[in-house]
Amino acid sequence: MSVKNLLDLGGKVAIVTGGSRGIGLQMAEGLGEMGARVAITARKQDELDAARAHLEGLGIECLTVAGDLARFDSIPGMVDTVLGKWKQVDILVNNAGCNWAAPAEDYPDAGWRKVMDLNIDAQFMLAREVGKRSMIPRRSGKIVNIASIAGMGGNPPSWNMYTIAYNTSKGALIAMTRALAAEWGRYNINVNAICPGFFPSKMTKATLDRLEAAVLEITPLERLGGDEDLKGSVVFLASEASRHVTGQALAVDGGGMTI
Repeated sequence: MSVKNLLDLGGKVAIVTGGSRGIGLQMAEGLGEMGARVAITARKQDELDAARAHLEGLGIECLTVAGDLARFDSIPGMVDTVLGKWKQVDILVNNAGCNWAAPAEDYPDAGWRKVMDLNIDAQFMLAREVGKRSMIPRRSGKIVNIASIAGMGGNPPSWNMYTIAYNTSKGALIAMTRALAAEWGRYNINVNAICPGFFPSKMTKATLDRLEAAVLEITPLERLGGDEDLKGSVVFLASEASRHVTGQALAVDGGGMTI
């Protein structure tokens, strides 16, 4: 099979959570460009509508599914919507996430619970739902969890970031990726993670306004993530090109983790 055919996603159905903007929309675009039909989820319908218009303008077939993944009882219905439209889910990109900053000694219970609910609990529950209802019965699937380089360690003390729940949740997501890959390999389901570094986004704006120079100083490629820097990674991990790759965490951070 040619490399082009290995990367082709024609006929596949992908769910991208948090797909209405930022890196989620970027990845939805990449999957759609390679032929996938893309269902994007987010809380705000107006942002979903704008994203769908953008994707359809590129010739990508798109379905929007509004809902809050942190409301766990909404997850089956979200999957119902996709299966009702396209009968299958071949690719799941678990991208939705949130952050809450506070020093560890003063970290509020509500903040910790909010981050864990969305960044790890909802990711597992959605993977479980999609796996049980589509991927396992069909003996085929690709799950790509969007973790973070923050899940690979702590923050530089001088940065004063105070994101212990975020780091913890992303570390847990990497561990979940490896455990699920080991358990579901028998069903021909590949489970991998992408660990982005700093990409300009609504979530990272406050941090980058304060720390962009410091981030660039420890980044060998001397740049932040851009509008196309996750497309290749997610297409590779969602396609047959990665059929012998599972349980891996790929850092896409300009080389920051090498220092």
